[in-house]
Amino acid sequence: MDAKVSMTNQLWNERRQAATPRGVGITTQVFAKKALNAEIWDEEGRRYIDFAAGIAVLNTGHLHPKVKAAVAAQLESFSHTCYQVMPYSSYVELAEKINDAAPIEGPAKTLFVTTGAEAVENAVKIARAATGRAAIIAFAAGFHGRTMMTMALTGKVAPYKIGFGPFPADVFHAQYPNALHGVSVEESLASVRELFKHAVEAKRVAAIILEPVQGEGGFVQAPADFMRGLRQICDENGILLIADEIQTGFARTGKLFAMQHYDVKPDLMTMAKSLAGGFPLSGVVGRAEIMDAAAPGGLGGTYGGNPIATAAALAVMEVIEEENLCARAVSIGDKIKNRLLALQAEVPQIAEVRGPGAMVAVEFMQDGKPSAEFATKVKNKALELGLILLTCGPYYNVIRFLCPLTIEDSVLDEALAILETAIRS
Repeated sequence: MDAKVSMTNQLWNERRQAATPRGVGITTQVFAKKALNAEIWDEEGRRYIDFAAGIAVLNTGHLHPKVKAAVAAQLESFSHTCYQVMPYSSYVELAEKINDAAPIEGPAKTLFVTTGAEAVENAVKIARAATGRAAIIAFAAGFHGRTMMTMALTGKVAPYKIGFGPFPADVFHAQYPNALHGVSVEESLASVRELFKHAVEAKRVAAIILEPVQGEGGFVQAPADFMRGLRQICDENGILLIADEIQTGFARTGKLFAMQHYDVKPDLMTMAKSLAGGFPLSGVVGRAEIMDAAAPGGLGGTYGGNPIATAAALAVMEVIEEENLCARAVSIGDKIKNRLLALQAEVPQIAEVRGPGAMVAVEFMQDGKPSAEFATKVKNKALELGLILLTCGPYYNVIRFLCPLTIEDSVLDEALAILETAIRS
């Protein structure tokens, strides 16, 4: 028998364990073979419904025809020049579209890089260059990446920080509001101001960075009063406000960007994940005068704004508009939330169902305490039945739903039936 035909998930796992480091954590033990929209098939031909979407990367689904066509067309021209060596029009065109769409006050400019962590690193660099200050305030349970600076900003030790310190200095953490776990908006804002008394003087703080909806933190949305309070603190002290929209961007929350749910605007925003429909691309958009603070040569990267990725991103922007994916996100999210809320009376472990648009999560608790065990049981049972789910949250007791916004209604209904079975089991 041909070796490729006989290769199973188990054999690939054996090869994986021998060839790759254990620090790369694996959610499932099945290997992808092909995918289309919200469905994915493994090496053994088994079909799964994908409610992970590469961790929020595939809002437009696996291999959207328009994205495929854009990439194929670009491959007929060139694959790489390095934008800083010989620029190309798609980078500029995409920057113009982001500048017009982003909720930034006044003229905006956009830098493209490759990964979400790289976007956050550059946002910090830009903020420091613009203010002449060094310190950054982030939040408990926030996640900003796995590089040294972004690990310092991340407010979760396990598994991201274990064994990797020391981390860059001048990073401080405040409390993020979470009503279910007893942290109010007032307490959160007070914790920021307390830092100015006990940890770092306000005039040394370059920026405050937060996710409008915490991703790894459990899909907890920042209340409007909290965002207003942060904006006020920043304005009073000459501090920049950075919105990390890497997981929340590109229609996931029912708006192109989650900051569009608020009546205040950030000074800088980071983006990545669903920007390019599965191709590596990230960016920073911000007020033009702030973005111009770095000296020529201070920003960039060899692969930053790669032409294949920018071509894909231009197609993604068209798909979001043409297929009205912001409205579709709201419809999908309502359907998921209604199904879970209907179960809540029968399943006391469902403590809360939350999230804007299709950035929906369910948190499980047992006897008043976070239950990672229940969440894991649901995730594992769902996978057994053909539905890929992800857990998150500081206590690992939250399941988040990140299906493509292009998912067919019939596939969505099938997935929700599996989910209900997994929760009841």
